[in-house]
Amino acid sequence: MTDHVHDLRSVRAATERLLTAVAKLDNAALAEGSHLPGWSRGHVLAHLARNADALVNVLEGRPMYVSAEARDADIERDSVRPLVQQLEDVRHSADRFEAVGESAQDWSRTVELRGGVTDVAANVPFRRLVEVELHHVDLNVGYGLADLPEEFARREIAFLADRWAGRPEVPPVTLRARHDDRVWHTGSAEGQPVTLTGPTAELLAWLAGRESKGAGLTVDGGALPALPPL
Repeated sequence: MTDHVHDLRSVRAATERLLTAVAKLDNAALAEGSHLPGWSRGHVLAHLARNADALVNVLEGRPMYVSAEARDADIERDSVRPLVQQLEDVRHSADRFEAVGESAQDWSRTVELRGGVTDVAANVPFRRLVEVELHHVDLNVGYGLADLPEEFARREIAFLADRWAGRPEVPPVTLRARHDDRVWHTGSAEGQPVTLTGPTAELLAWLAGRESKGAGLTVDGGALPALPPL
């Protein structure tokens, strides 16, 4: 059972880490490229703020975004703001999400996310945690996948492995964490089985399409599979 109270605390801590790191930048640094193709650091911060508001919409029973076009336009509009405004927006939107998360509600209900995806309300705080942690990495400010809390990394590996499970374009893949007994399975039930072994950070990098994208993994049974975009 997902512990949404624990996840809300984790979101708060992750947000503070991100804000502390970003506060060391300046306006010029926000215009520099992030790890995400075509996005500056300002784009990443704008997305984080608007995502918090979008998840408030989800928990309050409204559409996550008015439309995909409106979402993209809002990120583009807000990406060029100075550092002070970016910090205020990320913090205040995070506060709004936390306030809704702490309100009394039925956490067992089904909510609708972007693109018609549904989930249990109790999983929304973890989804927000994913946004904050992975986009902290994407900001390219010295926080890498190896710096992610181990509990989070393992949960996100399990989440993404489930996301790619049953996909016909992904062969059956076994993921093994080096130095312990953690194993995850993903991909199709048919095809040439492939085993990937490595540190949790490298397994997550491959699943999430981040950083080395599997360069630090040992691959047995075939070539490193290519995953669709997230």
